Amino acid sequence: MQDIRICFVGDSFVNGTGDETCLGWAGRLCAAAKTDNISLTYYNLGVRRNTSEDILQRWEQECALRLPDFCDGRMVLSCGVNDMLSEHDQLRVSPEDSRSNVRQILQQASAKYKTIMVGPAPVGDAALNSRIKTISAAYAQEASALGIPFIDVFSQLITDRQYLQDCNSSDGLHPRSDGYSAIAKVIAASGNWWFRQIPLTQQV
Repeated sequence: MQDIRICFVGDSFVNGTGDETCLGWAGRLCAAAKTDNISLTYYNLGVRRNTSEDILQRWEQECALRLPDFCDGRMVLSCGVNDMLSEHDQLRVSPEDSRSNVRQILQQASAKYKTIMVGPAPVGDAALNSRIKTISAAYAQEASALGIPFIDVFSQLITDRQYLQDCNSSDGLHPRSDGYSAIAKVIAASGNWWFRQIPLTQQV
């Protein structure tokens, strides 16, 4: 049996903050992928308020502890919303530094593990969404330059009224369970997702 272990590294959207089912999109994807032929272990390494700078400092050690050499180790990176938040009249992380951080993480991760990047999701704030759109496109360019699969979540959900309403009915940033289901479905439908041949179950 194939021993697949995946570390989902990122921020509160990876963590599933706001999801009353505590599954988030990562939990839903892995629940849908488990079959009798696949032994799948997933580690949710999403940390609230983490920026790409925070993730750069911690991801390698955290993944090394969970992805031993004898398993099929994989890593999914997703971040960006916290980078684009404005605090004290400036972005938490500049777009240039954000790109550089993600580039370093992807370079290092892909040398060790099968790696995918999932772009940041939209939120319930129009001004923030404008910045998220820009950084998502920048991340896509970085991933493409490295030959790493990138899954664009933003462009598919920014026009999804139900998703945006789900964010606004929560804290304005994070969706509830329906919104995380929508994110999971976008990822599962992508040709870049590893288990795209396995449909999402009704619990998603």
